[in-house]
Amino acid sequence: MARNFAQGKFQPTNPDKYAGKKSPTYRSGWELTFMQFCDNHPSVVQWASESINIPYRNPLTGKQTIYVPDFFIVYQDKRSKRRAELIEVKPKSQTTMENAKSQRDKAAVAVNYAKWEAATAWCKQNGIVFRVITENDIYHGKRR
Repeated sequence: MARNFAQGKFQPTNPDKYAGKKSPTYRSGWELTFMQFCDNHPSVVQWASESINIPYRNPLTGKQTIYVPDFFIVYQDKRSKRRAELIEVKPKSQTTMENAKSQRDKAAVAVNYAKWEAATAWCKQNGIVFRVITENDIYHGKRR
């Protein structure tokens, strides 16, 4: 059964802020909403979509592979200090085993944990923050 997700190319209205090498592609309405936020929010100085490759081991196959987080952003905080974050947009059902409703979601969570562990280590080495945001963060401002 195919799911109907919003997908397409995003055209930034502020192209000077977009730092990616390829045109930003959204694979969900949540990613589209986040792209619009990055493009339009005055505190976001720079952003890129799917611009960083991080190696990790897939726990289901045991194979070494590549994780490409959804976004890299640079923003100015309330004290005008620049901060950088690597951001993954995921449905809440794929972020914790408690939220996983199906076997498919549980498998996705296991793989996501491996990806996020690798991303957290990569970010620590590069002095930036890794964050996973869900529909709650995008639409309600709630933290998980």
